[in-house]
Amino acid sequence: MPVPCSTKCGKNAILKRPKTGDAMCKECFFWAFETEIHQTILEGKLFQRGQTVAIAASGGKDSTVLAYVMKLLNVKHDYGLKLVLLSVDEGITGYRDDSLDTVKQNRDDYEMPLKILSYEELYGWTMDKIVAQIGRKNNCTFCGVFRRQALDRGAALLGVDAVATGHNADDLAETVLMNILRGDIARLQRCTAIITASEGAI
Repeated sequence: MPVPCSTKCGKNAILKRPKTGDAMCKECFFWAFETEIHQTILEGKLFQRGQTVAIAASGGKDSTVLAYVMKLLNVKHDYGLKLVLLSVDEGITGYRDDSLDTVKQNRDDYEMPLKILSYEELYGWTMDKIVAQIGRKNNCTFCGVFRRQALDRGAALLGVDAVATGHNADDLAETVLMNILRGDIARLQRCTAIITASEGAI
């Protein structure tokens, strides 16, 4: 039996939001999602008119949605931001090629400049070369550190004011649990903040 949309718009729901428990149709979900992001930007004073914001683009669904919604809200609410896409090529054979194609498609679809930085360009070696030297143990940890530094370096090269990332609630929960298990109190205190930055970083 069809479930009506909780907003009483007259349409049938297609999903139930875990966050609120509301059953929503496609149009009402889009409206709620975009409105919540807009309110978060305003309440957190995340950006200022005239700033250049790099969107960390991996080619995955989260960063693709981020690029879409930032372009949409920037136009709809006249934020006055210059948006650019910043992507990192780790140099992992068979891993990044398809996603970089998606990033290039995002560039074309959302009409944003794109900068792709490679580990080879930044560090002089690829992730494949690192794994060949150190093995597969902890290689994801190394790669994560290098990727974050690459985003910082890329932001500095582009002269941007901020980097927006498409982290979702699952990512946040994972980070919190990892910091608890490691006993890293310092990171635990700041890992849930909307704005995060290390000294000297963007």
